[in-house]
This record gives sequence, structure tokens and C-alpha cells, in this order.
Amino acid sequence: MSPLSGTERGSGGEDSHSGKPHTPGTRRGRMLADSAVVEEMPVWLEVNGEPAVTWMCTPDQLEELATGWLHGEGYIESLDDLVKLRPCAPDLGFWAEVNPERVAAVKGENRKRVLASGCGAVSTFLADPHQVARAPARGEPPAPERLRALFKELFARGERYNETGGIHAAALTDDERLLFHAEDIGRHNAVDKVVGAAVIARKPIAGRGLLVTGRISAELAYKAARAGLAYVATPSVPSTLAVTIARRTGIVLVGRAVSGTPHVHRPDT
Repeated sequence: MSPLSGTERGSGGEDSHSGKPHTPGTRRGRMLADSAVVEEMPVWLEVNGEPAVTWMCTPDQLEELATGWLHGEGYIESLDDLVKLRPCAPDLGFWAEVNPERVAAVKGENRKRVLASGCGAVSTFLADPHQVARAPARGEPPAPERLRALFKELFARGERYNETGGIHAAALTDDERLLFHAEDIGRHNAVDKVVGAAVIARKPIAGRGLLVTGRISAELAYKAARAGLAYVATPSVPSTLAVTIARRTGIVLVGRAVSGTPHVHRPDT
């Protein structure tokens, strides 16, 4: 039996796309573009009875968001590690139950609380990038022209992006197609949503590629490392700490991925 219950799923299914098709320039598109706002709401999560995080996020695919965050923070590796994920009926929040040993392991990492480089004042916990365990390279990104084609599909799927222009997107890919896609006001949330969708669907994540529309920060590099991703690509650039983490953990980072000359940062050998 699935540990997930009681909430309506968003568009997190494989090769998914929520809502009706939308073409920029239509009457519906112009009307929504005139308002030019993006949904943002607080959503909280408790893990084994303790407050863990409150996201400022776009309020859909929330089960995927919670599951992906738990995965990215090391609380779970698969859906089997998530004993229960129960929504709060009165407001937007979740109670998660996981193996107490995994909670103890996360707390034992002694991560430092930092003000992260996310959208807004985001407080998070990070380990020392220079103490991250080394891992071999997991694979190479596709050729630049293929990567640009994947990003073209990512942008085309962006219903909220086409309506407002004020949203981030992320997608997992096998280099042939987009497997899972999500949009959110925060790029970290979008990444958690696509990873969570893959975990819920019990689809492989290790060795896949991740496309993101914002810069690749240290937080995203950590999430990619925990997920076992082969590469992360962005039209923007990675941070110096993200490059340090990626080089140690076997991840290729691709900056300026939609340009004619992508910047490729490969792992240490």
C-alpha cells in the first residue's frame, strides 16, 4: 500500500503535463498574462513529529514536493523508506513518518544552517562541500544540439511560464525525452517535485539528467548528488560551490546550455 494518501496529485506523472494546452498569444494567454502573478503559498512538513521545513512554493504537486525534499535531504532513498505521508486537512501541510535511524543519520551529519541562495530568504542546512565523499563520474550529457532540443521542449511545456514569465521549471530526462516536469516559484522546489514524482512512480533516477531553468547552486548540487544524477544543465550558470560539490561527487554541470558554446564542468578524475 502506498504511504501517500488524501491529497490530489499534480502533474507529476511520467511525461506529464497539467491543464489544457496553451498557446501564447491566445485570448486565454493574453488575459492571464495581463495579471502577471505567480501563485505562492506556505506549505509545511513535519518529520516524525518534528517541524522540518516550510516551503514558499507554487501549491501543486505537493506530495511530489514533500517526497522529493525528503529524498534530497537524505531521509529516504526510495518510496519504501516513507512509512506514511499524511496531509493536514485544514491547511497546506504534511506529516511524514520515516525510519528513525534515517532521521538520526541526517541529524548526525552536523550540517550548518545557512541563508541559501534561493528565491527569497531561504534557510537551509548544508554540509561542508569540501567534506563530501568522492564518487566516480556517472555519465556524460548529450551533445549540445540535443541538449538545446530538450530545453526547447522544457520551455514549450511551461504553461505557467508562457502565462506569466515568472516561474522556474525542472525536468528529469533520459536524453531522449522529458520524463518528469514541474514548475514552481522556487527552482529548488521544482527540482524536488520532479525527483519526488520519480520516487513515487518508482522510476530510476540514478544516471539521469536534470534540466533546470535557474542557476545551479550548492543546494541543487547536493540534491543531484544524493539522487545519483549524471549531469545537471541550465541556461544560466553554476556557482563555485556547486562546481566543487559536483566535481567531488561525479556530476557534470553544464552552464549556458542553450548557447552555442556551453560551459561544461566535469568531475575530478
